[in-house]
Amino acid sequence: MVEWSLPARDDLRAIYEYIALDSKFYARNTVRNIVERASRGSDTPGIGRVVPELGEENVREVFIYSYRIIYQIFPDKLTILAVVHGYRNLQDEDIPVIR
Repeated sequence: MVEWSLPARDDLRAIYEYIALDSKFYARNTVRNIVERASRGSDTPGIGRVVPELGEENVREVFIYSYRIIYQIFPDKLTILAVVHGYRNLQDEDIPVIR
């Protein structure tokens, strides 16, 4: 099961709004593809790489386009924590890890 955190949903909304300034069609497709990519993670949660800023084995990321989908692995689900642009310089406090 894949669950989206509120910050991750806000990230998706912001991505849509930014792209929609030029094209609502591409904004919808981009967000849809991000959601589909994140949903596939529940089948093989360990396939993503460990987020380098954190170094925690249960917090991983996969990439789509120029975005990082950051998720946390739990025994019964994956929680999407954030969707951020790959060029963004993240600090560990920018990633809302669930403790």
